[in-house]
Amino acid sequence: MKSFVFASFLFVFACTLASFQQNDLLKASMNRGKEIFAANCATCHMQNGEGIDGVYPPLAKSDYLMADKTRAIKQVLEGAIGTMIVNDVKYNGFMTGFNLNDQEVSDVLNYIMNSWGNTGEMVTPAEVKAVR
Repeated sequence: MKSFVFASFLFVFACTLASFQQNDLLKASMNRGKEIFAANCATCHMQNGEGIDGVYPPLAKSDYLMADKTRAIKQVLEGAIGTMIVNDVKYNGFMTGFNLNDQEVSDVLNYIMNSWGNTGEMVTPAEVKAVR
């Protein structure tokens, strides 16, 4: 019984430690992503991620963005064209893809998907590479 309790304690400790490490990795990625966002995305989507009604869709509290991580990765890499419905508003436009490496795509998406009311899973460079 004692070994079970000890093993359970070690498991909980390891999970807690892994969670703290994941949070630190996400925070670092988001800090880098904030700079990438400011340089590449804020002109259209605005510094606060709210976009411009009817012209550039919001990233803040965006149902479209948060619905599909793979699609989000593809759109950063390849851009987007055509109709999309974001938070019940129809947008029909064009977004260019960006020449960013896997880490940079991961960082900017971690920033966008965890800011302005969004809460998402961490995007890893390996996930970006798999989509690329």
